Amino acid sequence: MARMTSFAEFWPHYLREHARPATRALHYAGTSLVLLCAIAGIASGHGWWFAAMPVAGYAFAWLAHLTVEHNRPATFTHPLWSLAADFRMYGCWISGRLAPELERAGVAPRERR
Repeated sequence: MARMTSFAEFWPHYLREHARPATRALHYAGTSLVLLCAIAGIASGHGWWFAAMPVAGYAFAWLAHLTVEHNRPATFTHPLWSLAADFRMYGCWISGRLAPELERAGVAPRERR
């Protein structure tokens, strides 16, 4: 993989590394838990909810890469861009804008289902 110098370059790569729907579904589960932990932490004032956030997010993401996508998580090479891309992918999914993003990134239609 060539060295990427911007998030704009990283984003299509990130989507290609998340081509399979099951991979994305596990990421969505983890991101949803991260958001729920944040809400619970704010509502309850208990700091351990905030400590649980990375565990919840990374457990699902790494499980997806290990068992479904069979690739190395981008967290290890671009941790901040990977985090930003995960939330962007989640937002695109929630808003129904993910399919065109996957298409632009070159993810084959059969993989997008």
